[in-house]
Amino acid sequence: MVWLGARLYFRIRFEGVHHIPRSGPLLIVPNHVTYADPVLATIPVRRPVYYMAWSALFRVRGLSWLIRRLRAFPVDIDSADAGATRTAVRLLNAGQAVMIFPEAGRTSDGRVQRFRPGAFRLACSLGVPILPVTIAGGHESWPPGRRLPRPGRLTIIYHPVVPPPSHHDMKEAARELARHVQAVVASALPTEQRPDAPPA
Repeated sequence: MVWLGARLYFRIRFEGVHHIPRSGPLLIVPNHVTYADPVLATIPVRRPVYYMAWSALFRVRGLSWLIRRLRAFPVDIDSADAGATRTAVRLLNAGQAVMIFPEAGRTSDGRVQRFRPGAFRLACSLGVPILPVTIAGGHESWPPGRRLPRPGRLTIIYHPVVPPPSHHDMKEAARELARHVQAVVASALPTEQRPDAPPA
């Protein structure tokens, strides 16, 4: 039903679906443009996906109940959240797929924002591959400040899986991985929505 609604309203299209691993630990890393991103990016994924979600959402009565049942768990995006990290580690060690939005929030202008290092530190420390995902067209359909989305054309691209780099310095490995994955995600966006420069 979600796929049908997205097909009719957003004329959604999926590319690179064959790159999605069907088993094994996996970090799914999309850019973040709309409230609907987690649901839309999961449509062609034929396995359970767990979501790291903004902790404020879990304080909204009703919404908290719903997103917990959709396998979301809270993260404080303004601090190093050890509890969220432990939950992600437990899930990945159990061979699950976890979706993390490394920008930590929706883009305000459609441009890809800095990728925070948390997801990439997890990948490097656990040896977990990353599936970069580009969501294109979402900002035009549902920009910040608009209450409901307008009909549009969304394309979601699943890029080849990226293994964590071999590096003796874990922090440098995570930074290198973040730069690479951000470049992959941005490569499928219009030029004006790509970052001005690689993250430091």
